[in-house]
Amino acid sequence: MGRTRIVAGAGLLTAALLGAGLALGGAAAFGGLGGKTTTVSEIQASVSPASAASSSGRLLSINDIYRRAAPGVVQVTSTTVVTVPADPFFGNQFFPQRQEERSLGSGFVVDKAGHVVTNYHVISGAKQVRVSFSNGSSTKATVVGTDPSSDLAVLEIDTSSRALTPLALGNSDAMQVGDPVVAIGNPFGLDRTVTAGIVSAIQRAITAPNGYTIDHVIQTDAAINHGNSGGPLLNRQGQVIGVNSQIETGSSSDTSGNVGIGFAIPSNTVKTVIAQLIREGHIDRAFLGISATPITRDLARVFRLPTAQGLLVQSVQPGSGAAKAGLEAGTTQVTLAGESYKLGGDIVVAAAGRPVASLDKLRDLIAAKKPGDSIRVVVYREGKRKTVDVKLGRQPTPG
Repeated sequence: MGRTRIVAGAGLLTAALLGAGLALGGAAAFGGLGGKTTTVSEIQASVSPASAASSSGRLLSINDIYRRAAPGVVQVTSTTVVTVPADPFFGNQFFPQRQEERSLGSGFVVDKAGHVVTNYHVISGAKQVRVSFSNGSSTKATVVGTDPSSDLAVLEIDTSSRALTPLALGNSDAMQVGDPVVAIGNPFGLDRTVTAGIVSAIQRAITAPNGYTIDHVIQTDAAINHGNSGGPLLNRQGQVIGVNSQIETGSSSDTSGNVGIGFAIPSNTVKTVIAQLIREGHIDRAFLGISATPITRDLARVFRLPTAQGLLVQSVQPGSGAAKAGLEAGTTQVTLAGESYKLGGDIVVAAAGRPVASLDKLRDLIAAKKPGDSIRVVVYREGKRKTVDVKLGRQPTPG
């Protein structure tokens, strides 16, 4: 979901949609979210009223959630400098000019130390970031760390701890389809707007700003729009169970607002990522170095594959741990029910001692490792079961 962008001096309000569609069942398996497993309790200095309210497990009304959580929700304004090309028809005739743009998004306080969570795409490329509170006050924010692979960023503000209302992070794995949720944010700059809905689906996958896959995403029909990016999605205990990140706008080019399908990065991912960003300022992710696609039952039957569950290796990145370990990609192109596959390469059926039948499962197993760790991968090669030890590399930055 994009951020609301204000072009300084032009009086124009435009909505910049993050160019990442759905990646459901995609073929990328280069790495996953996670790394170390520091819990969010290690970065929370004290228990806030919002977290105390949620600890009882009592279901709150939407009004209760808003009154308790809204003071912890902030507006994030990022200022970037862009180059405007020469235009002989609209006043800029001779040379490109540099111009400031301000983009508006949302965020929320996570501890009394002044750490604020937002989306990476809200502050990407910013030369200055400011955070505004519900009482109208505004302060400059420092970027502590960013993670394009999960579309998350942590900011830090220098203000009195008494002025901060941290929001508690809940357990996103506990959410089920149909559970009620509440979103608070700043759609189109309309500060601290609350909307409500349900969890429409779980275990979705979306594409991060750098092209990698974000797994275990929560889909909701709570109305979120441009400017909601980085704001919290809360359960009925007032706990944050997701960070609103993207919206599906449909196929019409005339539609840029909410159509009832929004996506939130799950809080269990948020806990791991922000703990590392606060501690180290960056995220190091393990990297296997293959692309793969799941076997379907029909594919296994028609082409007489040695297993009905597993991942067909479609490509192996040169120089990666997978390449050095000798994993082999398919070379024979086939088509079944309109889908193309490469057969003849390795079929991954297990990793780190766990069976693997889906891409998100493999990404989760890789996410639990660090660069330099070794992982035992079980494959079928030419019909025979084989075990390969792979030394994991570091997830590269897409160029």
